[in-house]
Amino acid sequence: MRVLEIDHPLVAHKLTVLRRAETRSSVFRLLADELVTLLAYEATRNVAVAPVEIETPVSSMTGTRLTDPKPMVVPILRAGLGMLDGMTRLLPTAEVGFLGMVRNDETLEVTTYANRLPDDLTDRQCFVLDPMLATGHTLIDSVNYLHERGAKDITCVTLLCAPEGLKTLDEAIDPAIDLTVVTAAIDEKLNEKGYIVPGLGDAGDRLFGVVD
Repeated sequence: MRVLEIDHPLVAHKLTVLRRAETRSSVFRLLADELVTLLAYEATRNVAVAPVEIETPVSSMTGTRLTDPKPMVVPILRAGLGMLDGMTRLLPTAEVGFLGMVRNDETLEVTTYANRLPDDLTDRQCFVLDPMLATGHTLIDSVNYLHERGAKDITCVTLLCAPEGLKTLDEAIDPAIDLTVVTAAIDEKLNEKGYIVPGLGDAGDRLFGVVD
């Protein structure tokens, strides 16, 4: 597993504003969208491409195009939806699938409640969107879910990671999976409730409001 923590002043600035408790949901959504676009630039560095012959107004040349099958972008509901526009801004031709997963705050176990993905993901590059890699359980289940359908090249894009979650993910994932984690920051630790410290709180609630 490869982990890429993006060291860029704009990433650090936007993340700092996201972390502030007083940042309103409207600003949080806007900055999360902008931050994901910056992360997506690095996350797509190894997207599959092929040469293509084109004609410019001046001459012919060999250019570059994305190959088929198209990349698959998979936001994890609900918080991952807040990252979708930022990712597809750089991959507008990608297809979008959805996974709905919820974590039990007491047991930290993850349950899948929704799936809108093709049955066959063979040879598809998949980009999983989830704001927080905390305990790692959600992304473990997500990556395994995609791998069972044939995906072997998977990139997880997150705003924050906890070192415990990265370790758990690395130990749990089949080495045959070409897995990359792209994140804005690796924070200090998890607290006793499984939240990232210093973190930014519950990303879903801050993006969309509290749902009882």
